[in-house]
Amino acid sequence: MRIRSQKDFASGLMFILVGLCFSWVARGYSMGTAAKMGPGYFPFLLGLVLAVLGAFVLIGAVSKKGEADQLARWDLKTLLWILGSVVLFGLLLKPLGMVLSVFVLVLVSSMASHEFSWKGAVLNAIVLVLISMGAFVYGINLQMPVWPAFITG
Repeated sequence: MRIRSQKDFASGLMFILVGLCFSWVARGYSMGTAAKMGPGYFPFLLGLVLAVLGAFVLIGAVSKKGEADQLARWDLKTLLWILGSVVLFGLLLKPLGMVLSVFVLVLVSSMASHEFSWKGAVLNAIVLVLISMGAFVYGINLQMPVWPAFITG
């Protein structure tokens, strides 16, 4: 057995692992029945479906008909910019509110791009702040600070 597509092989393994982990954790919740589902029913079955899909992707990676490719090296700098921006968003959400936190998230994560420009990042941040406000604040009435505490008093 020879791995022809390293990308598909890694993706298949990841799907199988995540799916089995979801199903394992969901076992701790009440399953219920198909007619009256418990809180563990959907995550358990969804995890199994994800694992089966991962198995199909994995099989395709070792198939002779599969397209041969190699995994690219990880760009550690880009990965750290993205992960750092998400961690920073989580840290800033409570003190700065959603609007400024999303703005900072977009600006910092934009630094990961090889085609970074301040004009594009600021425009993207404004659009994503408006979408976030519409979806989370006005759409589903999510209770979170929208503006910093020093502005709202």
